[in-house]
Amino acid sequence: MKQLLLSVFTISMFISANAQTTKTTEKPPVKIDLSNRASDHFMIQYGKDSWGSTPDSIRTKSSSRHFNFYFMLDKPFKNNPKFSVAYGAGISSSNIFFDKNYVNIKSNSSKLPFSRSVSGSDSSSFDKFKLTTIFLEAPVELRYYSNPEHPGSSWKFAIGAKVGTLLSAYTKGKDLQNKNGQSLYSNKYIAKESSKKYFNTTRLALSARAGYGAFGLQFSYQLTQVIKEGFGPEVRPYSIGLTISGL
Repeated sequence: MKQLLLSVFTISMFISANAQTTKTTEKPPVKIDLSNRASDHFMIQYGKDSWGSTPDSIRTKSSSRHFNFYFMLDKPFKNNPKFSVAYGAGISSSNIFFDKNYVNIKSNSSKLPFSRSVSGSDSSSFDKFKLTTIFLEAPVELRYYSNPEHPGSSWKFAIGAKVGTLLSAYTKGKDLQNKNGQSLYSNKYIAKESSKKYFNTTRLALSARAGYGAFGLQFSYQLTQVIKEGFGPEVRPYSIGLTISGL
């Protein structure tokens, strides 16, 4: 019995000593100071737009592009400042350029016409023709910083979504030409038309970004169709480009 008590006492003393040693050698958690990091900033995006899976009647150019401008608020997680959630509002614009296509958004047809000529009875077409849509958007992102104390020297990643409402949709054609490429007007005729009739007024898109410091790459894919269901082909754009941000 004495030997058992002695053994229990010896083991207890060993555990207690080991616990005290472990406690004294543990390093205190590193405290991340975010007092100098801005909680709000602007985000500017510029890059290439594309309409995926379009029929042969729609011929877009590789020069199609977008320009987006947002004001964002960034809220770090208290339990892990490397992560944060950001939300904001801004304006996005998409400019889709067409190759010898005329998009008649003022048509009375039940479906949006995409034709090769301005008039079905001739072969005149614009040398340059684009469709522009402008949205008021609210983006939301989940973000990660490799160095949250110093965003200017940190790797950054973000995934999120954007919801928007259509403010304007218009087309612009420059220099009407005949089938031989000769200008029909000496002053480089310009035609503008505006109508939201054929377009979805609500847009939902997924987004992803990655970069270092203030610069990064961004990708987005639109879940909703550009054209209203039943008013034309199913078109879901995607874009890739550059981002300048204080993220």
